Amino acid sequence: MWNKPNAEQLACIPRLYTTEHTPLQDKLIHLHFFIGGCDWYICEIDETHEYMWGFVVLNQDFQNAEWGYVSLAELVSIRVGFVEVDCDLYWKVRSAMEVANIRKAHPHWKRYDQQPAAAL
Repeated sequence: MWNKPNAEQLACIPRLYTTEHTPLQDKLIHLHFFIGGCDWYICEIDETHEYMWGFVVLNQDFQNAEWGYVSLAELVSIRVGFVEVDCDLYWKVRSAMEVANIRKAHPHWKRYDQQPAAAL
């Protein structure tokens, strides 16, 4: 894996289940991993920093993208030829609603800044 997150970065991510009462669109995305058209957005991690929970979009398939668990070891092991999964060095923590790829997979989500059209 290129740019594997360090222990300090992983320690800043909430532990599994600690944000389960937070609505999905308000979940904070702490890390972003990617390779080709695949993206993993991480919200929570376990105590051993092995299992993570977040949102995944595989091959830009937004219809089948989903929330779920992923193993850090699995991400580290993914290689396509000489290309490896990368951890986004420039990622800034933001809510799921603020991530375009997650919004594309949730077309029913309404942005907070979008007001319904006034009735005519």
